[in-house]
Amino acid sequence: MSGIQFNTFDAFEDAADGKNTASADKVHVRVQQRNGRKCITTVAGLADDLDIKRICKAFKKNFSCNGAVQKDEESGEVIQLSGDQRTNVKEFLVDQEICHGDAVVLHGF
Repeated sequence: MSGIQFNTFDAFEDAADGKNTASADKVHVRVQQRNGRKCITTVAGLADDLDIKRICKAFKKNFSCNGAVQKDEESGEVIQLSGDQRTNVKEFLVDQEICHGDAVVLHGF
């Protein structure tokens, strides 16, 4: 029984990285629990030269969900979408070549 190899996946690997890479070039996609089964997805860290309202409109149309653009002091403009849209957002951003796959960081659950 001493030869059993368990999965060595570390869920907190990205948070504990010793590298000081600039988080300004990362797009953070988070899920926040509201009440009961309801949750919202927030997308922060998109480049300033992008049309955030247009991207939000495309998210709403493609994912069939509601969304809004909120102003935040720390991260600038943040897109809020209803429901858990993390994987959809990442696929959309990579497919439309808005950012690279390694620049998108998924957070939550």
